[in-house]
Amino acid sequence: MTASGTTIEDRLRGNLTAFTRAERQLATHILSNYPVAALGSITALAKAADVSTPTVVRMVQKLGFRGYPDFQANLRTEVEEMLVSPLAKHDRWAGGAPDTHMLNRFADAVMGNLQATLARVDQAEFDAACDKLAETKRRVLALGGRITHAIADYFVTHMKVVRPGVSLMSELSGAWPAALIDVSRGDVLVVFDIRRYENSVLGIVEMAVEQGAEVILFTDQWLSPAAAHARHVFPAHVEAPSAWDSTVAIMVLVETLMAGVEARMWTETEARMERLEGLYDRARFFRRFK
Repeated sequence: MTASGTTIEDRLRGNLTAFTRAERQLATHILSNYPVAALGSITALAKAADVSTPTVVRMVQKLGFRGYPDFQANLRTEVEEMLVSPLAKHDRWAGGAPDTHMLNRFADAVMGNLQATLARVDQAEFDAACDKLAETKRRVLALGGRITHAIADYFVTHMKVVRPGVSLMSELSGAWPAALIDVSRGDVLVVFDIRRYENSVLGIVEMAVEQGAEVILFTDQWLSPAAAHARHVFPAHVEAPSAWDSTVAIMVLVETLMAGVEARMWTETEARMERLEGLYDRARFFRRFK
């Protein structure tokens, strides 16, 4: 985070309309693979964005930096913040924590995360993701990391009721090749990846895209490296007064996405739910009260 309290990503997005065409092309390139795109040399960045090195210098100066080295120094500081371990994260907030009760502090942080997350959602992109998931000709797979696997499991549990052809990729690395072998063009891979980003998740995304799958990614505000391969990216704010990041904002996006898919195919979903309830009744799955 810069001295002004805003991230470099925030500055880039906030200045897009003020940039020249070449600067906007450069900013868009950086944002499409943030922050990795800007961690290399100025020459490499200019070449990748198809702009001149003076364009890079002018743009970072417009953002308030003395030059490219100053810009990169601030960016590397942000990256260190992004990848901080749970232990270091706890030490950072615990010492200066206010005296108010944890319930209030945590709730304030979560509400702030939710507001910041919803403010950044592109509604047209969100609708497009719902449309894709409502197409039953597309198979849907979901994948999460060490922590976010639980969200992927939650998503699949509900989506299996809404529509057929939905499956969860196992946490076990040995099961991934078998899950990927049948992935074909048009299938959808829903991915959950927040800091510290997992190499295995990125590898699976790359292989799925090579086979023609389209990726819907739920990540944090700093963006998983998998964002470079995703068709739809939904960043959520996750910081909280805890050793762990909060996934509440991601859960709100996921539950809203599921509601959107359900609304698009309610006739099919209603019939599917009725059949499922009949099976539950036959199995005496749920307890009945007299």
